[in-house]
Amino acid sequence: MSIMDLSPEEFVDNLLSQEASEQSSDTKKPEEIDMELPEWYSEKKFNQARRFFWDNSFGMSSSMLLGLVAVFSVPSILRVLMSSRRSNSTYTAYKRYLSTLLHTIAWFENELKPGSISWKSLYAVRIRHVRADVAAKMKGVGRVSQRDLALTLFGFIGFSILKSDKFGIRQMQDDDWEAYNHFWRVIGHMIGLEDRYNLCRKNMYDTREVCRLVQERVFTPCLDHVPEYFEHMARSMLDGLWSVNPTINTSALIYWTRHLADVPGYVYTERERVEFQKKLRDHLKGKSEDIGVDSTELTSPAAVEGVCTHPPRLLYLRDYNTIESIPEYKRLSFAAKYKLAVNSILLTVYSTYIGKLYFNLNYKFSLLLMKYFPFLAFPRFGFIASFVNIFTEDPIDNTEPKPNAEYYKPPPPLPWYKVPFATFLW
Repeated sequence: MSIMDLSPEEFVDNLLSQEASEQSSDTKKPEEIDMELPEWYSEKKFNQARRFFWDNSFGMSSSMLLGLVAVFSVPSILRVLMSSRRSNSTYTAYKRYLSTLLHTIAWFENELKPGSISWKSLYAVRIRHVRADVAAKMKGVGRVSQRDLALTLFGFIGFSILKSDKFGIRQMQDDDWEAYNHFWRVIGHMIGLEDRYNLCRKNMYDTREVCRLVQERVFTPCLDHVPEYFEHMARSMLDGLWSVNPTINTSALIYWTRHLADVPGYVYTERERVEFQKKLRDHLKGKSEDIGVDSTELTSPAAVEGVCTHPPRLLYLRDYNTIESIPEYKRLSFAAKYKLAVNSILLTVYSTYIGKLYFNLNYKFSLLLMKYFPFLAFPRFGFIASFVNIFTEDPIDNTEPKPNAEYYKPPPPLPWYKVPFATFLW
């Protein structure tokens, strides 16, 4: 049976196998890598996907940002990222993840041909994965595996495919989604992902089902019980990217990521609250409502190693009488709750024709600033240090990540004069 003929369930079993977790992202040395387009490459589909992205660029990019937060929850990926020391501080995270964004944009801006910017970008990304794999193995912290490469690909496409309505993304022409699936299947191939592990399958239906299973078996349980230092790495990334997107609120986006990944208890609408409370009541089966339900009883077991589920996260029926009484939501600051509300309104507006035109145009203007004049970064990092060249290796520093517990402490109250600033900008 051909690997492409596997059912989504069989494919995911293969992807989450020990073999996939032990196989390096590339079998070649950097100097031996010779990239070639796959034999099934379609220039027409690839370029249609590029147009589809720009038709939905604001929503697509928002989904990728939250997908990146989700990727930090995979223990094997987080260990390699931490050991690289290229994103442990606000500054290095700014350089690394703005570079990641600009690499991705380069693939949509340019045709994929030998010698083009997108071709050189993909080659640079592939080489960095090879070097990161070698460094991780030398340090004894793991490797950049085929499995981790595929799970990282989920960060770019997973939420946009599974929760497109949450981002106002809609197909503008026939087969736009099929073309988008083809685009990322090609990208996966070009960065060294083998066909048998490529998350993007032969059609969008299979890819969507694969993404659903991967979220269910990996990202939901991993985000329910995040690995140590997840908070530091995710917040460093979001804080760094604030310098190109001042609407970012770290706590709000981490909450929204868990909401998108269907982590038990992270609900936001009244309908979701009612449905979740019913789910808890059904699970109790007539037992006392004072008995807490272990969140892991509402999710699939984690299909990746290193996920710690202790201490358990207990969910009580009474906590879901209102949105405001939900413990995870109560812990959010007023500014974070404000940002969640604003983001919901903006994405609702974005789903309209006029809203899509406006926010896509705004996003394109923001990209120009990111590339050529990242003015918000100047006072934080310095004029020269704020510019990013995607073909230059990211800087290293020795910042020690803080454990998650440091971020779970109640934050000190803001001075009165900073409250409006935190609410309406941060």
